[in-house]
Order: sequence, then C-alpha cells, then structure tokens
Amino acid sequence: MQYDRIDARILEIVQKNNRLTSEVIGEMAGLSATACQRRLKRLRADGIIEADVSIVSAKAVGRPIQMLVLVSLERERSDIIDKFKKAIKSSAEVVNGFYVTGDADFVLYITARTMEDYEQFTRRFFYENPDIKGFKTMVIMDRVKAGFAIPIETPSED
Repeated sequence: MQYDRIDARILEIVQKNNRLTSEVIGEMAGLSATACQRRLKRLRADGIIEADVSIVSAKAVGRPIQMLVLVSLERERSDIIDKFKKAIKSSAEVVNGFYVTGDADFVLYITARTMEDYEQFTRRFFYENPDIKGFKTMVIMDRVKAGFAIPIETPSED
C-alpha cells in the first residue's frame, strides 16, 4: 500500500470532512476533480481508506450510557480469541472492539439506553460465555474527543 504526497494531502482532507466534493478536494490538493476521484477510488481499493462514516452522537439517538469494558479471557487460545472477535463483530451494542496486550485481552466501547439494558447485555454477552474470566466496566462521564483521524505521514520524495 503505497501513497504519495498528493494522496497524503487527500487523506488529511477527507479525514476532516469526507462530504466534500471531488472538485473541492481536488482544488485543495492541487488536482482536477477527475484525478481526485481516481486517487480516492485507488485509496479505497488499496484499503488505505477503510470506510467513509459519520460520527453519530450516542446520546442523540437514545443511547446515553457509554462504557469502556476491559475483558479477560479464561484461556488465550486462537479458537477462543477468534470466537470472541466474531461475537464482538455481531453485537450491535459493541461500537468498537480492540484485541490488546496488557492486563485485559480486549477493550470494548459499548453504548446502552439504560443501566438496566447494560446489565441485560452483560448477562447475555459475558456471563453466559464460559470463555470469559472476567470483565471490568468503566462508565464514560464525558466524551472529550471523538474521531478516527490518524496523523498522515507525508512520504519523502526520492
């Protein structure tokens, strides 16, 4: 997956606002709209741009309870890890899931309508899973920053 300085500029632009037209992005990056569209298509095809998403307010859509949950598995076997990854992907309540190193095996970002709903989720998702040793919930008091923008390294010209 290679990209050049112009691609890097396009990536910086679309991470801030992916609703801009190809004409506007192209103008900001010094390209024609057609050249910009070709580059965006390639960046998506190469997997450099993984998705175009909108960040939705959990509170505004009726899911004001937000948690970070540290999950520890009973055993670290590849089949157990793969099974839990699949469970994470299929759960609507789990917004983000990360397989991590350290004290926990996974960190999950979960939303819920109420604490009662979260309790029901924990019973279904954690307590009924024999592969889970334990989990620790941290309730989010305030979302200080939300986004997916990654600092883009501009390739040097050789």
